[in-house]
Amino acid sequence: MAKIAENPLVLVDGSSYLYRAFHAFPPLTNSEGCPTGAMYGVLNMLRSLISQCQPSHIVVVFDAKGKTFRDELFAEYKSHRPPMPDDLRAQIEPLHKMVEAMGIPLLVVPGVEADDVIGTLAKEAAAKGRDVLISTGDKDMAQLVTPLVTLINTMNNTILGPEEVCEKYGVPPELIIDFLALMGDASDNIPGVPGVGEKTAQALLQGLGGLDAMYSQLDKIASLSFRGSKTLAPKLEQHKEAAYLSYQLATIKTDVELDIKVNELVLREPDVDVLKEMFARYEFKRWLAELENTGTLTNAAKGTTSSKPAPVAYQAAASTAEATATLSQEGYEVVLERADFDRWLKLLEKAELFAFDTETDGLDYMSSNLVGVSFAIEAGKAAYVPFGHDYIGAPEQLSCEEVLNGLKPLLENPALLKIGQNLKFDQSMLARYDISLRGIVFDTMLESYVLDSVAGRHDMDSLANRYLNHKTISFEELAGKGKKQLTFNQLSIEEAGPYAAEDADVTLQLHQAMWPQLEQHDGLKKVFQTIEMPLVPILSKIERTGVLIDSQILNQHSEELAKRLQELEVQAHEIAGEPFNLSSTKQLQTIFYEKQKLPVLKKTPGGAPSTNEEVLAELALDYPLPKVILEHRGLAKLKSTYTDKLPLMVNAVSGRVHTSYHQAVTATGRLSSSDPNLQNIPVRNDEGRRIRQAFIAPEGSCILAADYSQIELRIMADLSGDKGLLDAFAQGKDIHRATAAEVFGIALDQVTGEQRRSAKAINFGLIYGMSAFGLARQLGIPRGEAQRYMDLYFERYPGVLDYMERTRVQAAEQGYVETLFGRRLYLPDIKSSNGMRRKAAERAAINAPMQGTAADIIKTAMIAVNGWLEQQEQPLIKMIMQVHDELVFEVHQSILEKSGESIRQLMEQCVSLSVPLKVDVGTGMNWDEAH
Repeated sequence: MAKIAENPLVLVDGSSYLYRAFHAFPPLTNSEGCPTGAMYGVLNMLRSLISQCQPSHIVVVFDAKGKTFRDELFAEYKSHRPPMPDDLRAQIEPLHKMVEAMGIPLLVVPGVEADDVIGTLAKEAAAKGRDVLISTGDKDMAQLVTPLVTLINTMNNTILGPEEVCEKYGVPPELIIDFLALMGDASDNIPGVPGVGEKTAQALLQGLGGLDAMYSQLDKIASLSFRGSKTLAPKLEQHKEAAYLSYQLATIKTDVELDIKVNELVLREPDVDVLKEMFARYEFKRWLAELENTGTLTNAAKGTTSSKPAPVAYQAAASTAEATATLSQEGYEVVLERADFDRWLKLLEKAELFAFDTETDGLDYMSSNLVGVSFAIEAGKAAYVPFGHDYIGAPEQLSCEEVLNGLKPLLENPALLKIGQNLKFDQSMLARYDISLRGIVFDTMLESYVLDSVAGRHDMDSLANRYLNHKTISFEELAGKGKKQLTFNQLSIEEAGPYAAEDADVTLQLHQAMWPQLEQHDGLKKVFQTIEMPLVPILSKIERTGVLIDSQILNQHSEELAKRLQELEVQAHEIAGEPFNLSSTKQLQTIFYEKQKLPVLKKTPGGAPSTNEEVLAELALDYPLPKVILEHRGLAKLKSTYTDKLPLMVNAVSGRVHTSYHQAVTATGRLSSSDPNLQNIPVRNDEGRRIRQAFIAPEGSCILAADYSQIELRIMADLSGDKGLLDAFAQGKDIHRATAAEVFGIALDQVTGEQRRSAKAINFGLIYGMSAFGLARQLGIPRGEAQRYMDLYFERYPGVLDYMERTRVQAAEQGYVETLFGRRLYLPDIKSSNGMRRKAAERAAINAPMQGTAADIIKTAMIAVNGWLEQQEQPLIKMIMQVHDELVFEVHQSILEKSGESIRQLMEQCVSLSVPLKVDVGTGMNWDEAH
């Protein structure tokens, strides 16, 4: 297996780094709107690479502007590639300056590509017996591999020596050029031989040798045992010229004339002053803090194996670089004896706060089994107590009953404070074992989410990387992948122990890193403590309660949908004049744009005409086929997602469907759900209502649905303080009718249905940043008329326009907006130089306070209603779903009317706005009847 040699010459494909960073990292900008994501990403990868390899000699090579000798050989070379995005081009010059200021030699050589410069340097170094490490993601570089030259792909940390190249590509390094010449390279527009793919190229080269050998014995190809061998020789003869041209194009030059020698590529000390200025300008705050605190870029990783110290600037990657295993396992313990378990119980009982985690044999909280538990009482001191590992040869463990009986008093004690990561899952798992988890005060997933919902993912691995610069032990490293993946109970305790103890240790240390940040902001702290954490046990209870489904209704609906889908397919074929696959994007593009000549409204990133839903909706206004396709897609999605799938999701024990609610997914604070996703069931069409009819009440009970009415418009009235809106809501007017009366200048009783519909589109459209063009399209009116409607609206409701302008300015100044409760949404693109991103951020800035406040209100209502249910000890009422602005209950018929009024009052009074909240309550034997 190839390894990194000690102190190799490191050759970095800077252009490969540049594009990978641009596409892999989020589109970051500084406060002035300058794009910074690619710069951050490249520097991040460079620091991590240097930390890993600790070289004394290194160079980063970038492509030069302009054409190369390959363009002269073949005019179409790379001609299909789109021009460099402006946001990327703007980052190149400052990136080069920062790389050089970090003491890293940098080369840009006109007339050739970065590959050629790297090939030349690799050959020179290897000829002198020096080990070379090339860092790239480009497969072309495999041709340079020798016993002294290896490749590293820092995205997945794979290292390729001669054996690994052969294993990966099926041919040795010396045949890689021939390999590329035969099959071509779409990324560089190298033609290759038509019809020769990877498998055929491998078979040819393995059977006959390189291009020259193959063309000298074409008559032997037919005897090779691969599909199509008997007819391939004439094709190869026909395209011989293309094959040899491709060979020339794919060959990396190793004789480029350079003004610098390998021994001059020395990693120097950084220019700290330049770096400080650049890091400050582009707001790389952590790196800047390192420089200001230490005068260098300091060592943040541990455990390097190299005996040679790295230059001071690169003793390790910064806290923002790729994470390494930085937490010690010396204080971890696997508990197998009763005496040790009792000792830990005493430690937990005395601890002011401890982290807790469960290990299970699956991810379904309704059917998985506990395998063990882990806890941590201080950073670096953690234990794992296994009791369910059942592999052959597993050591004797404490029994599940023994462990849980010992833990139950501690876990149920509200005075013993606990931390976890995604504690809702642990709470649901423990409930299956008759343990009610109490005293949960911190959930690190939610701490991260409240701090910054858009910073990235909030799972433990991502948070450990982000806040601790620590790479956690991967479950896949221990258990494997795919169908052969082991469950946790099948892992050896020797492997499982450090993994499980690390979970608890990392959770504790994440809390220690994040909580001080939350404490600095009263609003965020209040959202975390009064909304998100109290909601955890409530959501766990709702999930475990589940909802009753009538599978027969769904099965019948599924059959009807199948029939309708078949009719739509026939109709689509008739309109198109030929049969085609309605699910094939490629065939749809051919029918739409080549044969029916429909206008191309939008293109995919690859340049093909788009057939996405937004495009179909616009085309459907004027053309019949897109309308049919749109209906077919919608019904097919309903069938596959709900009518087919829901009956299969009924739990065998409870007889109910159990969704999972997610608190840390949406940017604005809204809950989402999965398996099944209850948020996406349509409510405004017959098919969606049919699905809701299958959500039924058990015998003796009814479904009660309590839905906030026009809550976002009411929040808009509160936020904007617009007198017209405030008065309309205070007087209990139909807000859409009142808006129509204002906009069209007529009396309330004279408003027609069409005018009310237009006013409704304006009311809701403005919340979501709809333009005059969008309103025109929705109402089917000229753009000028739509603009006149919007102008009239703002004349009548000037406070709304003031709010929008005020919010845009405030968002640009501070980089975030807030809900009425203090929840923040950060807007990294609010000053982007890219107009589309900036406009999208401005729309989000206007909408997020309303959506986020609505989310905070429904969550607060859930907490209030749950508190009432617990006080009343009402076993006859169960909260079973939360969907958008609606709470759904199962209520016994004997208390239906009284309960509905109590729930209405609790929801309307849980929050005080400057306009009254209104809740519509409905009841029925199924969800549709109640809605």
